[in-house]
Amino acid sequence: MSFDNLGLNDNLLNTVREKGYTEATPIQEKAIPVILKGRDVLGGAQTGTGKTAAFALPMLQLLGKSQATKCPPRVLVLTPTRELANQVERSIAQYGESTDLISTTIYGGVSYNPQVKRLNDGVDIIVACPGRLLDLAKQRQAVLDNVEILILDEADRMLDMGFSFEISKILKMIPEKRQTLLFSATFSDDIKKLADKVLTDPEMIEVSPQNKAADNVDQVVYPVRKEQKRVLLSKLIRTEKWSRALVFTKTKFGAENLKDFLVKDGIEVKAIHGNKSQAARNYALEDFKNGIVNVLVATDVAARGLDIDDLPYVVNFDMPIVAQDYIHRIGRTGRAGKTGIAISLVSREEQPLLWKIEKLLKTEITVQEIDGFRQETKAEFESALVLQKIKAKKKDDKFKKKPRSPRRNNYGQNSDGTVRLNKSEKKRQSTDKPQDRRKSKKEEEIESQKKKNEDNHFRRVRSASKNEKSSGKPGKAQANNFSKAKNNGNRSKMRSGSRGRSR
Repeated sequence: MSFDNLGLNDNLLNTVREKGYTEATPIQEKAIPVILKGRDVLGGAQTGTGKTAAFALPMLQLLGKSQATKCPPRVLVLTPTRELANQVERSIAQYGESTDLISTTIYGGVSYNPQVKRLNDGVDIIVACPGRLLDLAKQRQAVLDNVEILILDEADRMLDMGFSFEISKILKMIPEKRQTLLFSATFSDDIKKLADKVLTDPEMIEVSPQNKAADNVDQVVYPVRKEQKRVLLSKLIRTEKWSRALVFTKTKFGAENLKDFLVKDGIEVKAIHGNKSQAARNYALEDFKNGIVNVLVATDVAARGLDIDDLPYVVNFDMPIVAQDYIHRIGRTGRAGKTGIAISLVSREEQPLLWKIEKLLKTEITVQEIDGFRQETKAEFESALVLQKIKAKKKDDKFKKKPRSPRRNNYGQNSDGTVRLNKSEKKRQSTDKPQDRRKSKKEEEIESQKKKNEDNHFRRVRSASKNEKSSGKPGKAQANNFSKAKNNGNRSKMRSGSRGRSR
């Protein structure tokens, strides 16, 4: 269908014609009239089908004139990655050339100050990644009280990247009365839950079967040993004279290593991944788009939303762990009706990942072998796995702690079941039973001296008592006896004491 029949105003139609677009894609044909009516939309379509224009064109028309001078934004577009945010904002700026609407991007990895300044100056449209936007909103630098239209682009990818918490927080900061558009390449259970939460009586728009690769992309698998992948990729680039190729790796470390290897082979290549600064990622992507470098090595950070004109090759150097990511990766080629080739280098270890992808696509991918790059047979692969297990077991046994002897176990017992005592406990028990050991010479001398002192004491007392009787004067001994007699109630002793005193 022509754009003329979708209800767009003349200014937007002229802009679309200047961009060279004449016929609307299926998602644009179905979504634009519904969005212009102010309805919520739940849209599903494979990558490269023109989803950005499907929501950008009617959104620009609904906004009308700008109110951005010192005013908070009226439209919020959330995207999963910085690259996609930049691309969506550029598309909005291009489609809105005939309007005075102001748009900006908000994402992490760059300085806060320029973003805060643009927000303070006033914008109509924010295209943002959830993390940085939430930071600015908490600081009251990004005010979301006037949002009229909320757009969630690549919502499934945002959930996969763990942005569900940030999205929930942002939803509480924007008005409940709004128009919400949710676009996703797949409709998982999590997406359905999110749609129930954010959409009100939405129009369901799905223009292609879920989990289906683009029809104009040829897919091929090259079986190869893991250690030969880099050599095979270098050979394909040089012998086939690839003009441009986007190569996906599983890890940031793997992307950097592959880039260094290809550079040594004389291939113009750059890499983008999470460890690169945003400026470095932008420069690498622009050099790739402009043909300055032939190969761009990337992690899945670039799997969504990259719109690269005339990209003929996409290579899965490492197979993706999640089968759906395969569809998003190869969706970078064969866009806008053009053809492309998706190549997967599959080692024996990655065969299960390939089977998951084929099960998702409900089709088998063509397998081609290249001379000189023979993959292991099943027997060779299984024997290699056995060797790996043996080595791992030896390593574990080497560092495994030896069990303690029964005499020093964790339960504080000896081998015969009795309680084990430490030195201090043994010494204490030995002092509690002096009869079980012989007395030392020093102890015998002390006891002897003590006995002598007691005998001397009793002799002195007896002599003192005799002296008192002879002299008739009460002495100490007699006083003590009197006190004892009194305490014990011995009346006879008291009388004898008194008679003694009377004498």
